Amino acid sequence: MNEIFIVDDDASVRAALVVMLNAGGFATTGFADGESFLSVARSHTPGCVLIDVHLPGCSGLELLKEIDAPHYPAPVLIISGVGDIPTAVEAIRGGALDFIEKPFEPGAVVARVHDAMRAWRRTAADEPLQLRGFPGHERLTARERDVLGRIAQGASNKEAGRELGISPRTVEVHRARIMEKLGAKNAADLMRVVIGKARGKRRSMTPTAQHGSP
Repeated sequence: MNEIFIVDDDASVRAALVVMLNAGGFATTGFADGESFLSVARSHTPGCVLIDVHLPGCSGLELLKEIDAPHYPAPVLIISGVGDIPTAVEAIRGGALDFIEKPFEPGAVVARVHDAMRAWRRTAADEPLQLRGFPGHERLTARERDVLGRIAQGASNKEAGRELGISPRTVEVHRARIMEKLGAKNAADLMRVVIGKARGKRRSMTPTAQHGSP
């Protein structure tokens, strides 16, 4: 689906985004507040959603909870000003795929939406086998496991972001969150947690097998 929902109480921002996205080949529907958006979003799924962090009444962060953003069937991008980065980070933790900073560059906005939708359509079945079932795996979100998979393959933040349709800065946010959840102090420590324990588990099985042999 090529329709983009834009949720922003600033009419000039909505109009600018409509022009940018329409020029990029998208259909758009604008909402001035969270309540009007929710009345439509619960019964109609767009291709992507853009939500401003600061909204009257129901804020952008509250909207993420209302639509259960981690499980919403479309990517959600948060719109934030330069000074709203901590809030944008909180939004990512709340299920937003990525965030877009104001002021907008028309080409960059269209590219980010295209990337988000393309990444969303990909299957998540390419998670490396060695990353499944390691201790702490269940504490990570699906997006964090996606990011961890790219890190384990040696991808840079920029490369991982390009593959996942998110910005390098958002990859950094996920990386920090992953390390916090797994108790890793640095990248090397992270790989020891993820891969080293799996190897250790295989090694620990060898003496048992030998001991049980006749």
